[in-house]
Amino acid sequence: MTRRASPPNFDDAAFRRALGQFATGVTVITTRAPDGPLIGITASSFNSVSMNPPLVLWSLATRSASMSVFRANSHYVVNVLAASQLDLCKRFATVKGDRFAGVAHAAGDSGMPVLDGALAWFECHNRSRYEEGDHVIFVGEVERCGVCEDLAHAPPLVYHGGGFHQIEPL
Repeated sequence: MTRRASPPNFDDAAFRRALGQFATGVTVITTRAPDGPLIGITASSFNSVSMNPPLVLWSLATRSASMSVFRANSHYVVNVLAASQLDLCKRFATVKGDRFAGVAHAAGDSGMPVLDGALAWFECHNRSRYEEGDHVIFVGEVERCGVCEDLAHAPPLVYHGGGFHQIEPL
């Protein structure tokens, strides 16, 4: 006999407030549309899944304008942002039109954009997707990854309590 979850005893605002207490790193997920334009979105829903094979995951709202491109593409890049890249975070979260205009980047081996100055990057094969609630969970098999050695000890950009922060070593 399968037991189902009880109905929630909270509203959306309470759920968001509780979730906001969990600090997350901030990423920009990048890819290329089949007709050529570069696509990028800000996401804080990133984490590791497995070391062998090397897997990571992130999620995207089903209503996202870029959902069809991310679903269909074979590859994408997860770019981990430094605290100094708050402007990129906001740009890829809010700017309409060409989010890459004036943004320094280089093509990874799969042709997908790796942002200059990202603390780390993960070039991923789009291994699987799972629809859950109002999001799709993307699982990527990491084919290549790297760390910006010049920034290896720079503070990361962190989202917590409804705002952006940087963390410093204790």
